Amino acid sequence: MSRFLIITFTFLCYATLSYSQELNCTVKVIHSQVQGTNTSVFTTLETAITEFMNNRSWTDLQFQKDERIEATINITITKYVEGQNHFTGEILLQLARPVFNSSYNSTVFSIKDTNLEFNYKEYDPLEWNENNLDNNLTAVLAYYAYLFIGMDMDTFSPLGGTQILHTVENIVNNAQTLAEPGWSAFKDTKNRHAIINDYMESSMEPFRQLQYKYYRQGLDEMANNADRGRTAITESIELLNEAHQNKPLSMLPQLFTEYKRDEIVNIYKGHGTEKERQSVKDICSGINASLNSYWNKIK
Repeated sequence: MSRFLIITFTFLCYATLSYSQELNCTVKVIHSQVQGTNTSVFTTLETAITEFMNNRSWTDLQFQKDERIEATINITITKYVEGQNHFTGEILLQLARPVFNSSYNSTVFSIKDTNLEFNYKEYDPLEWNENNLDNNLTAVLAYYAYLFIGMDMDTFSPLGGTQILHTVENIVNNAQTLAEPGWSAFKDTKNRHAIINDYMESSMEPFRQLQYKYYRQGLDEMANNADRGRTAITESIELLNEAHQNKPLSMLPQLFTEYKRDEIVNIYKGHGTEKERQSVKDICSGINASLNSYWNKIK
């Protein structure tokens, strides 16, 4: 857990540090919906994506092997045109973070990207050049690699992932020339453009500030002082509400309530003051009333 002590210093000084892989990403390619084709291409694809995500140094940051950022990528292929090497499907992604002094990993971000189309010929290498985006698969993977690293850094220092997240913005800008869906501005509130645009927008800064407050000052403190950690988490939920009020159409606060619902309930159910529980319940319900069956458990 030395990363908890050195991560801020590492980020500030990363330009002088040696290269090291940042991600420990588990990849699964699911192809049960595709019938009557050679399945080896899916196994090869899974291996290629795993190596692309994990064997590359995405930044100059230095990580020990046990400090690498945990993530999962589940790709469901719904259509494969073998003669054209063309794949259609969706991708479910999750970023997780260890909680200090515990064996618990907490979800930092999770999303289902339904706009996945790409060409891949079996055994072709996956190559990445930020300034020359001509392959949608590697563009999508690089987008999420940098997004995960930047979000992870935000949980260890306030707005700590800013420089890395600018790379995500650059990828989105350069990807506007690609024919595949998922990159267009103002076309979808949950597509790749919308997610990074909202995350980096100044009015949504409370959402980014939430990351440090919730994880570093909240969850990481729970083992030492549960009440103090819970207080910080309550303050982070208030930041979530502020972000939602600033930009009601942003999907980020709603997504947060979806992948954190069980965790939030467990933090407050039977714990904290009545005022604290009521406040958290009201905020979460106001953002995502469809989950009221969960928020009611807080009380």
